[in-house]
Amino acid sequence: MNIPRIMIAAPASASGKTSVTIALLKNLKDAGLNPVSVKAGPDYIDPLFHRTVTGVEAFNLDTFFTDDDTTVKLFETDAKGHGIAVLEGVMGLYDGIGGVKEEGSSYALAKVTKTPVILVVNAKGAGRSLAALIAGMKAFDSEELIRGVILNRISEKFYEIIKPVIEEETGVKVLGFLPERKDVMLSSRHLGLVTPDEVKELKQITERLADELKENADLDEMIKIANSAPDLPEEGSVRSESTEGSDCNAALWQDDFRQNVSQNGKTCTIAISKDEAFQFFYEENVRMLQNLGAEIVFFSPLHDKEVPKEADAVILCGGYPELYLDKISSNTGMAESIRSCYGKGMPLIAECGGFIYLHKTIYDRDGKAYPGAGIIDSTCSYTGKSVRFGYISIKEKTPDFLKENSVIKGHEFHYYESDHNGNDCVAVKPFGGQNYECIQANPVSWLGFAHLYYPSNPDFARSIVKKASLFRLNRFSFF
Repeated sequence: MNIPRIMIAAPASASGKTSVTIALLKNLKDAGLNPVSVKAGPDYIDPLFHRTVTGVEAFNLDTFFTDDDTTVKLFETDAKGHGIAVLEGVMGLYDGIGGVKEEGSSYALAKVTKTPVILVVNAKGAGRSLAALIAGMKAFDSEELIRGVILNRISEKFYEIIKPVIEEETGVKVLGFLPERKDVMLSSRHLGLVTPDEVKELKQITERLADELKENADLDEMIKIANSAPDLPEEGSVRSESTEGSDCNAALWQDDFRQNVSQNGKTCTIAISKDEAFQFFYEENVRMLQNLGAEIVFFSPLHDKEVPKEADAVILCGGYPELYLDKISSNTGMAESIRSCYGKGMPLIAECGGFIYLHKTIYDRDGKAYPGAGIIDSTCSYTGKSVRFGYISIKEKTPDFLKENSVIKGHEFHYYESDHNGNDCVAVKPFGGQNYECIQANPVSWLGFAHLYYPSNPDFARSIVKKASLFRLNRFSFF
């Protein structure tokens, strides 16, 4: 299968990948090329910016989460119906697990999907050293994927001077530049960029970035590079061992619900949170639930007064609830509705911000206490530092959502800590083997800080749909 595609990557974080990516997406959309975007790695926020620009869903792919065949299969599904795909890298091009492995890196994703790479290099305060940096990046490129460079934060005058030097010293084509413009910089916070809803004049910023890129970079050459991408690998030709024990495979869409769905329509209705405070959820997860026959309805714990009446299960996503504790705590109707649903045995899944919300008491960064939904009789507090950051593989002590001895993969990145993180599962770090107990779980709930990537183990999604379907059909309580 041939999909025109290109990856925007960098030697390090804060080089300008997101600015170039959204500028490129805007130009491709304006050109009528119907672009789709993919974020390398577990980040939720960059895809929100991509979606705001393109008007279509954005996706996440990660070679730690899924084996190579599955990653390619997911990418084909992501890109179906689109004219061109733009992949945005994460961190530095070669920075994978633990910062030292290739697995989980932007380069691993580019290599698996055979995607040409354009490097965005922060040129501020550098001269000929830029050539040395780019030459070093090229030396690590065993697949010869690096096809061009865009220099960021550089003046037009110096760009004209340094461009031929870089090309002569490295053999890499310099495709253009972006000047330093403080009026188009995207703000950040501890979890990365602020969300698009928080960026004033985002539309104007995007248009200015797109205009700058169109004026100062060779967009035609970038499209040509994307069109030069080879056919995607055939299934089975790139199998990796990265997901051993996770029951993940390239045929993950061929599940045991297909026949039932085709005969009977939807199997259940799953309500997923989606508002300013709770919106971090992988689109691949949504799609998997839908492919299993679930109808998805979105609701707002912040603004709505109750869980949707048609819901047979509730998923509370991650996000930034700490920014909205006044509104969250004052919406007592929603908290009561969630407690009522849970008390009736309705399946409940909560990740990170959703897990925080379920606590009896939540303390903000100033130590002020707010009431949460009260399902978890504990407190959750701001620590001022990152807690348990990084990839994990999670195994249940008592198999219920997963098969025995299998794992589901996820990621943690949070500044809050709970008095009771749970001890029904064990999380294992992929680098160093550190492990710890986590997750509050029972036959109908899975509550914890970890963000899960369902395609890493489709059994988790199957379990949610099965439990929701049983609740729908029988109004059966598991307690």
